[in-house]
Amino acid sequence: MAFSTAGSGPKADMNVVPLIDILLVLLIIFMVTAPTPASWINVTLPQRALNPPPPPPVEPPPPVSLRITAAGEVLLNNTLAPMATLQSQFEDITQSRTQVLPAAQQPRLEIEVDAEAEYEVLARVLARAQNAQMEKIVFVDQSQ
Repeated sequence: MAFSTAGSGPKADMNVVPLIDILLVLLIIFMVTAPTPASWINVTLPQRALNPPPPPPVEPPPPVSLRITAAGEVLLNNTLAPMATLQSQFEDITQSRTQVLPAAQQPRLEIEVDAEAEYEVLARVLARAQNAQMEKIVFVDQSQ
């Protein structure tokens, strides 16, 4: 191993690690002793009720009965309803009930179909009920 001394003099490096340690300690001391702001903002948060009152019981509306006879007649609540005015009658039922009651309490449409009735009449009734935004439709079987 050879040492070369040609042209190089002694090197003096400054060790900065102790200086960084002192600066970090001073920073922590200033952070701990610094005065905190004296003006705090008071916020009133809502409190949760331990026993909230139960919602009032809502009675479901009476169902709407619809009967399709073998002759193709449509009886809405035991009243003859022409196919041309059936959708407007459905809309009147849904709008009058949803204004008084919440939307979840829509009246139930109970459909009873004679065995000899044509499917086309039932399909038209169902299409008009769907267009009137009726969602609760039930088929009733009275033969039992």
